[in-house]
Amino acid sequence: QVQLVESGGGSVQAGGSLRLSCAASGRAFRSYAMGWFRQAPGKEREFVAAIGWSGRTYYSDSVKGRFTISRDNAKNTVYLQMNTMKAEDAAVYYCAATRGIQYGMESDYEYWGRGTQVTVSS
Repeated sequence: QVQLVESGGGSVQAGGSLRLSCAASGRAFRSYAMGWFRQAPGKEREFVAAIGWSGRTYYSDSVKGRFTISRDNAKNTVYLQMNTMKAEDAAVYYCAATRGIQYGMESDYEYWGRGTQVTVSS
């Protein structure tokens, strides 16, 4: 069982930066791939980024070059650094964990956090 708790959400101006954190419980953190998803009002949850247990990273086209996912296995934490933020980045951001080898869909993940709100003002 893995419990995930996101933090770091808040309000930022367009063009600004924000860093999200996701703290995971359990001693097997390093064996999980971790992902970030987001859901804006009236829209479906969408994939943002993922990092495998090996450290390989994956990004959606909409955030590539602006967002960076990283992990600190010693702290059981995964991060999402968001730069050059846009109005369309506003959403609730969710952290997720999987022991699988597919990372791009909600159904690929077994465990989810409760989300953290990000708002972007222009």
